[in-house]
Amino acid sequence: MIAQEILKMFMKQTTMKKLTYYSDFYDRNIPNFINFSGAKDCLKNLSELACGSNVHSKFFYQLSQICHHIQSLDITFEEIVSDGLQDLIFSQVSLKSLTLKIQDYDDYSVIVPSLTSHSLTITKLVVQGVASYEPLSFISGLINLQELIISFDYRDDFEEIQNINFTKLQILKFINGCPKAEILIKFLENNGKNLKELYIDKHNNFLNLAISKFCPNLKSLYTRFIKNELKTLRIIFISCQQLESIKIRSGKTYLKCDEVLETVTKYSPKNFHELRLRNYVKLDSKDLESFFIGWKNRKVQKSLSFIIHNNNEENIENMKIIEKYKKLGIIKKFEFE
Repeated sequence: MIAQEILKMFMKQTTMKKLTYYSDFYDRNIPNFINFSGAKDCLKNLSELACGSNVHSKFFYQLSQICHHIQSLDITFEEIVSDGLQDLIFSQVSLKSLTLKIQDYDDYSVIVPSLTSHSLTITKLVVQGVASYEPLSFISGLINLQELIISFDYRDDFEEIQNINFTKLQILKFINGCPKAEILIKFLENNGKNLKELYIDKHNNFLNLAISKFCPNLKSLYTRFIKNELKTLRIIFISCQQLESIKIRSGKTYLKCDEVLETVTKYSPKNFHELRLRNYVKLDSKDLESFFIGWKNRKVQKSLSFIIHNNNEENIENMKIIEKYKKLGIIKKFEFE
């Protein structure tokens, strides 16, 4: 009762743009908020909704009567998917961003028909979770995708969309897992030309060479190189002349840190200005100084952002070097993360 009164007061005083709502399916104590004074004015411009799939249908049915302009929908899937969720999705007129958070064995196929009704408006899709045993084939219908982020381990079902052309795709990220290299290479052959940002958490030299061949307009890249693949890094720099930022690993089984720094100085494109280094060994002060001197002497030089991940060694000598080149304007930003 107290919560209901608070809800009434809230709807009288504000216009809601974002709403996050999670509840158990068996919780039927959902008020008829659609009839509250000011409810329609409060909710009619709702543009972002985050919710669980198991929220009682009564909640979704009421929202679908008022909210028709949700642009961003974030769904966490549970064992139950309420019938009203699909009705809510169908009722939208301009859904642009969709996030599906999936647990083991969760079934999201029930909402696929409602998603296909927005195949022309959805421009961003995020699929993440521990695992998924549902097909990803519905993605092929989202022909205006500009951003695709997938974060879980894969089976082979990415084969279903490897031959689809997403003519507007600019951002592609595979986090915590990746399709087979040959499948992804084929996908890049069809869709790499327009990509601006690519994140692949996997090592494969043939894949990296395919990036240099099929993704000439990249501005941001994360991929892995192991020892003896320095030439491939050079090829990417030479082929991807729009590249502004790269994140790579160095040390142990990966490229040597000094080799990476020298290659960035000599071969990175003229607009390059950000290096993110996941470093597994000590960063030598001489290598660091040499890198900044080389950067200073480049014909075309932009102030550099240099971010080091996985290195807790902020030694005094390195910090002196960093401060020196900050004062000279060579370094725009330097961070340990």
